[in-house]
Amino acid sequence: MSTVLVVEDTPSQLELINNFLRESGHTVIKAYDAKDGLNKAVEQQPDVIITDVVMPGLSGFEFCRQLKKNPATEKVPIIICSSKNKEIDRIWGMKQGADVYLTKPFTRQELLRALRSVVD
Repeated sequence: MSTVLVVEDTPSQLELINNFLRESGHTVIKAYDAKDGLNKAVEQQPDVIITDVVMPGLSGFEFCRQLKKNPATEKVPIIICSSKNKEIDRIWGMKQGADVYLTKPFTRQELLRALRSVVD
């Protein structure tokens, strides 16, 4: 199974994603904002990163751009999980480097399918 860095500033959403992933055998690294996420991505080299978009400080879009600019993290697949559900948001997210754009609310199956699409 894979190691997944989850960057989410809403504790209940972070725990939901954490539970879905752990129950499926994945290892989860938690980060509560993008700055913390950047540090953990470089230090711990996860297999996949799941991030929110609307966060204090750096947005998830800026976070994606920073990850893709850094040689240590440029190849790590990124899944955006966001309540921003307009087509323009999805297109913008993909342009920033996301591999999958998932909108909230999502089911456990949708999250795991998104994860499988980038790690298998």
